[in-house]
Amino acid sequence: MSLFCGVECVFLLGCSRWAWRRCTYVGSNDSETWSLATPDEFEPVPRVCRLILAVYEPDLRNPQFPPDGGYRLNPDWVLKRVTYEDTLGRSPPYLIYADHDRKEIVMAIRGLNLAKESDYKLLLDNRLGMQMFDGGYVHHGLLKSAVWLLNVESETLKRVWEETGREYQMIFVGHSLGSGVAALMTVLVVNHRDRLGGIPRSKLRCYALAPARCMSLNLAVKYADVIHSIVLQDDFLPRTATPLEDIFKSIFCLPCLLFLICLRDTFIPEGRKLKDPRRLYAPGRMYHIVERKFCRCGRFPPEVRTAIPVDGRFEHIVLSCNATSDHGIIWIEKEAEKALEASVLCLGLTFKLLSCIMDYRQWLTCWFLQIMRENKSETITVPPKIQRLERLQTIEDEHKDALERAVSLNIPHAVSTVEELTENKEMEAEAAKANNGDSPKAEPELSSRGTNWDELVEKLFKRSESGKLMLKKESNPTQIQ
Repeated sequence: MSLFCGVECVFLLGCSRWAWRRCTYVGSNDSETWSLATPDEFEPVPRVCRLILAVYEPDLRNPQFPPDGGYRLNPDWVLKRVTYEDTLGRSPPYLIYADHDRKEIVMAIRGLNLAKESDYKLLLDNRLGMQMFDGGYVHHGLLKSAVWLLNVESETLKRVWEETGREYQMIFVGHSLGSGVAALMTVLVVNHRDRLGGIPRSKLRCYALAPARCMSLNLAVKYADVIHSIVLQDDFLPRTATPLEDIFKSIFCLPCLLFLICLRDTFIPEGRKLKDPRRLYAPGRMYHIVERKFCRCGRFPPEVRTAIPVDGRFEHIVLSCNATSDHGIIWIEKEAEKALEASVLCLGLTFKLLSCIMDYRQWLTCWFLQIMRENKSETITVPPKIQRLERLQTIEDEHKDALERAVSLNIPHAVSTVEELTENKEMEAEAAKANNGDSPKAEPELSSRGTNWDELVEKLFKRSESGKLMLKKESNPTQIQ
């Protein structure tokens, strides 16, 4: 009898410990070891949030629900607005905006509309491991939507970029459902930049707000230099490893489902998660906006942390009453604006403090030199030069470290260095030419009838289970239908 009591006590103690750890786990724990983002790299985020909010407005000249301070855009620079009636359910509504002040061409895609059946069809058009793409796995329905958008708008984007002198940046931005479409559009454009006038990779950027898990881990790290994901505190979607189609088909309420997912993931080893090539993740470099802390009431001045995580990439569900509200684009815009203002203010105060310190050191040095001269000392002390505040690592170094980290953890199909990425791109270009028969008539015919992005997707390489690069026609993989 005493043995059973002892086992029962141990079991209750273990359950209590698990419940305590899960209930006290807060969103800020995911990024507690990350470095702080600089104001320069986070500055576009509030602006692109307002562009996404502008997609919801029927008339930007007479807005009905403007954010604080308004949309701060010029309605005359909106090149195109597309609604559900125009997309025929193939993609969420979007707009194309040319920001001539900042030299940017922005394509903004709105998030999930709970009242539209077509948005659910995009989410449900997927199964685990259904779509292999570029050496990894992606969400099938979101990839189809991205391909459709490029078939419709790639010529417009190319024309605008060439008309603006080939100097503007091209930015794809989306929220929730639109974030997955924007991220996969960016991957397609990066692999076929010649179809958009040969735009350099450095001029391509994607901001995925409240991102959906849409690509495997090797692709998420591989494209971290061009795709940036923004997560607000406890947002449930980037943390939910359960496929999107299973979430929306569930008969349970969302909080109950999140609890069950949390309970299930507790018993799955971290190594098993990382080595599953079909498991999807939030794409690219992560920016985490943290505004609440454990056992503290109210919201604090938000701070933005950034990294390119490989292991521990928002793997834990946060049992929080804000898990769904933090997913809203309105809250993301507000907190991003506050975070940027706080960051700029903090940076200004830091430089002011350093200036005061250096002035004091200069005064102290002059006073010390004067005393030494009075004592006729031969030793003269020279004040040190002012050193600029810099990040410990550049963004390029962080990307390289993340790629090497992915290889060291044996992530399926991960590439080791940026140089290997470049070699793979050259191999893909040569294979594409060989696939076309290297015919000189192929390119004029393609340019005359426009780019078919479905064909370009089929030309991308895949990797076999052994890690060897293979053309899709050699392995007969699943194709977009």
